[in-house]
Amino acid sequence: MNGKYRKPLLIAAAIGVLAAGAIWIALQAIHQPAMRKVAAMAGIKPRPTVLGWPVSIGTVAGASGSAGMADGAAAQARFSDPFGLVIDRDGNAYVADAGDNNRIRKITPEGVVSTLAGGSEGFADGTGAAAAFHTPSGMAIDGAGNLFVADTGNNAIRKITPYGVVSTIGGSGVAGYRDGKAGEAQFNGPVGVAVDQAGALYVADTYNDRIRKIAPDGTVSTLAGGAPGYVDGAADAARFDTPTSVVADARGNLYVADTSNGALRKLAPDGQVSTLAIAPEDADKPLLRRPVGLALTHDGFLYVGDIWRGRILQVSPDGSLRGLTGIGVDIEIGDHKALRFSRPSAIAVDREGALYVADAVKRTVHRVAPLRDGATAVLAPKAPALVAAATAPVPATASASQPVAAAVSPAPAAAPARFPWPFKPQDQRREVVGTIGEVRGSYGGESRHHFHSGLDVQADMGVPVLAVADEKVSSPAPNWAFGEVGEGMSVDSMAYIHMRVGRTVKDAPLDPTRFIMLADDKGKAARMRVKRGTRFHVGDALGTVNRMFHVHLVYQPGGAEANPLILPFTGFSDQVAPRIDKIGLVDAAGTALARKPGKRVLVARGAGPLGIVVDAYDQADGNAARRKLGLYKVGYQVLRADGTPLAGFEQPLINIEFNKLPPDPESVKLAYADNSGITVYGSATTRFLYVVTNTVRDGVAKTGGWDPAALAPGDYLIRIFAADYVGNEALNGRDLPITVE
Repeated sequence: MNGKYRKPLLIAAAIGVLAAGAIWIALQAIHQPAMRKVAAMAGIKPRPTVLGWPVSIGTVAGASGSAGMADGAAAQARFSDPFGLVIDRDGNAYVADAGDNNRIRKITPEGVVSTLAGGSEGFADGTGAAAAFHTPSGMAIDGAGNLFVADTGNNAIRKITPYGVVSTIGGSGVAGYRDGKAGEAQFNGPVGVAVDQAGALYVADTYNDRIRKIAPDGTVSTLAGGAPGYVDGAADAARFDTPTSVVADARGNLYVADTSNGALRKLAPDGQVSTLAIAPEDADKPLLRRPVGLALTHDGFLYVGDIWRGRILQVSPDGSLRGLTGIGVDIEIGDHKALRFSRPSAIAVDREGALYVADAVKRTVHRVAPLRDGATAVLAPKAPALVAAATAPVPATASASQPVAAAVSPAPAAAPARFPWPFKPQDQRREVVGTIGEVRGSYGGESRHHFHSGLDVQADMGVPVLAVADEKVSSPAPNWAFGEVGEGMSVDSMAYIHMRVGRTVKDAPLDPTRFIMLADDKGKAARMRVKRGTRFHVGDALGTVNRMFHVHLVYQPGGAEANPLILPFTGFSDQVAPRIDKIGLVDAAGTALARKPGKRVLVARGAGPLGIVVDAYDQADGNAARRKLGLYKVGYQVLRADGTPLAGFEQPLINIEFNKLPPDPESVKLAYADNSGITVYGSATTRFLYVVTNTVRDGVAKTGGWDPAALAPGDYLIRIFAADYVGNEALNGRDLPITVE
């Protein structure tokens, strides 16, 4: 299935075609005149780019979800926040590894990872480890092999020679806005940088909402932009909103990832700004929503990393926008095999036309190559993985400056003994009013719209929401939905939803140094801005509870949504067993098999495969009597009439376990039958109707069924296994007597 948008996406003028030779590009265009001459002499022509080519994805370096700091062979290497990426003419990849590492890393074609420069978080020029960065982001590389880094947290642009010598070529280290000489100029959290053939640099000055230029003599000027907004036109009138990436072509055109506008923009040499693509305002799940990573090919195709749903997109020179990889593009709903991206923050094109992609959330670097004859992407040599204990988010007693290894699905034993609640006092038990995996609807009337992805903790409106972990903001646009009930913010592995981000109930900023309030034309609060690289510690105020009267905690180590009950919240207890209200069988069309009270369900041997649907819910200690929580595990057994299990059902078949959610929200329809839903989204009652013959667990979602064809005629029992996270099991109402005919 290919997702494809043309006009209504407001695709504008065609992208200018690059001169041959600018092949290695990521977050910038790259000047390679020597390589062009060699290629021309040898009669080598780059392969033409195809729109919508079939992909194969492999891992180049790092381990999915495992954060840390380790050089070495590809599988042994660990990253903290691999955000920027470029490739040199020899095939070496360079990664801006932010987070707690603040280093520039090198990956050789053989897959060996080393540190080129940086170490501790800070601001210092020097060679190798003597240099210091604060949240390095986008990168560019020139024809001489010099790297240029958008040092976001230092509000500066840095240069690194091939020998690891680091210098500052723009920015004073203080956030601000000023043109002029390099040492006098000021930037505000620049995230993207590009270099052209003449050696001029172009900067996506993210939180100034401007595109800036650093001339070869070091003079800084503004090319376009001003106050945040969305306006095409002449440079001084044009407006951007949180631009994060910029690339340059050989004709002097700049292409900009206008992240918060959800748009791709073009800045022509004459200063005119136009829109290449923008999602329709009424689209629920558009292809393009939060573009960040950009790369240009030799023949004018633009690759886009969209961080909203982890997709890689293409824009062709004739203006077509098309999905290349991601849910709804090459990955079907519920696909449990295909590798997905979480936050493709940087893209580089190699000499074969394949893509190198940095996934900032999964802490990995991948290669996306054309799928040929079933082959997978060519990867660096494999090496034994590091053996590291899984860990929870950094607790209050740990140092956030020390890299910590983390597994994809952390084990409960590895978490700190006491985990804080998001309200004061943080060591006092709170009522849990929603758990991971519960069905949630939409305000448009769909009762099964998505999974509930975290833990709901009750509190009164206006109560301050406090950080539960020491973390650093990774996304350049980490908060959303200002003033709406779904307003929230993601820091790193923890996200907090249903709160007024960074402000009180009366919209007064909680901490102006970390939360920047932006006003509309009338001076009224319009949105809140939180910069990439901002640190929060346990107990810091993040916002206040809105009219949903709870905060929704999402725990997503390595980009995979895990059950927050893994974290040992202080005082939490649950001695209440789940309750099963009803068990039913449905055919392939979803029609329920008839069941009379007190009678066995008659099942024809040829009726299958059938679905088994369980109406059940849970509660925890301290819940109000009306409260209904979702289950953690649900499965079934098929027993003889005397209660002994049939072959293959000696243990319950646990098909549903909300340990890690599938990445595509549409999988909710595999876990829950129709008529499931909660009252908040318009359902008459809260009901969880689990389809226990389908599989939803371990990040996997796929359809299934139970086929009675193999059973001899006679009486049987279908026994349901229903348990909560701590292991309480439902014993009453768990058996469905059936007669196979």
